[in-house]
Amino acid sequence: MKAAEENHLLSGNLKKNLIKLAIPTSVGYALQSMYDMVDIYWIGKISGTAVAGVTIFSTIFWIVIVLNEIIGSSSISLITQSYGKNDMERTKRVIEQTLTFKMLVAIIAAIIVAIILEPLLWFFSKDKLVIEAALEYGYIRIFFLPIMFASYSVNTALRCLGDSKTPMKIMIFSSLVNIVLDPVFMFKRIPHTNLPGLGLGVFGAALATILSTIVAFGVGFYILIRGKAKIKIDFKGLFKLDWQIDRKLLTIGLPNGIEILMRNLSSMLTLKFVSMYGTDTVAAIGIGSKLLGFAFTPITGISSGSSTMVGHALGANDMDKAKETARFAAFINALSMGLISLIALIFPEQIMNLFIKEKAVIEIGIPMVRMLIPSLILAGWAIGLGCVFTGSGHNTPFLLASIVSRWCIQIPFLFLSTNVLELPVIAVWLSFLLSEVGEIIVVFYHYKKGIWKAIRV
Repeated sequence: MKAAEENHLLSGNLKKNLIKLAIPTSVGYALQSMYDMVDIYWIGKISGTAVAGVTIFSTIFWIVIVLNEIIGSSSISLITQSYGKNDMERTKRVIEQTLTFKMLVAIIAAIIVAIILEPLLWFFSKDKLVIEAALEYGYIRIFFLPIMFASYSVNTALRCLGDSKTPMKIMIFSSLVNIVLDPVFMFKRIPHTNLPGLGLGVFGAALATILSTIVAFGVGFYILIRGKAKIKIDFKGLFKLDWQIDRKLLTIGLPNGIEILMRNLSSMLTLKFVSMYGTDTVAAIGIGSKLLGFAFTPITGISSGSSTMVGHALGANDMDKAKETARFAAFINALSMGLISLIALIFPEQIMNLFIKEKAVIEIGIPMVRMLIPSLILAGWAIGLGCVFTGSGHNTPFLLASIVSRWCIQIPFLFLSTNVLELPVIAVWLSFLLSEVGEIIVVFYHYKKGIWKAIRV
């Protein structure tokens, strides 16, 4: 019965099936990205200094997210291919191990990051107020890192089973919790009302995000443990480590994790170059990074859905459907990013005004928005084709693409622009566009090379 329920992804009109799977996922990710968008909206009402502090912490924090990406990308390949083979027992074990192993890794990572956080922050800024804001926002986020990882895992498991609507509903609900709690926790008096708030500042923004994450995890975990999904996990299975599966959870996604690490390290260096232009520029790129995350949600939805379908297709040895899925995903991603880029080109000032009222930050942000958002057209095409790597478990091309685009193109360009040629800040925004050109070239080469066609996990 369960296999028959899932076969609809590989039968009928493949394009319609992908859209049906991707739309709820895109909506869910859009709402999930609203966590940070809502935070930065309200934090912008405190000060540009507060925005800069949260931006620096978030950049450092994403280094830790590498661990989530390694295990998460591995789990996608393992769950989808096991499910595509109709091996329900292995599918169940993989989901259980993903939850347990991820939380264990997150506990270790949280301890390490809590120790080194403050010295890292001083590397990026000597402004005491910026550092204070970053620490106030950051420590509680680090403490609840295991719950954050686990909330990602339950939603990924549901999507890999072909259910994208349930994670969407979970994210909508948890996002609403975050949206409501942010102003209540942050301000002494809730903006636009006469109601009293808690006045916790940036700590309140972090606390609201944490509580919404706990809600997301709790609902998703309940669905899996109570058998409301296509697979029912057991408590007993959560307290056993299966090294055969855990080893694959570490190794399959390792290239992807190293790629994310390299990308995040390059982001840290980019932020260091940006900081040379002052706190206002750091605040601007902080807003820009949140905008990129939000604009990225259509790509994320299509990528998640297409990776699931590719994994199922490869599990069923249907190569034609795997290739058709990737080509269509690349087309849809590029088209959707083109439409979003049009809005960014026409209304950059209005977009910046949504988040901050400081004129200096807005003026810096206008050319940033016009250059950063259109770069997603190339990113969308690359990620669309790259779904064959995630679905198959052949993630090395993502690593190579990151090395070329970030470390061979963007970082050298930024070094020359800031330290040698002393160009204005627009050179920073141009570096993002150049790096995406390098990335799509590498991804397209490895897609055509076709090693992914023979990979099974």
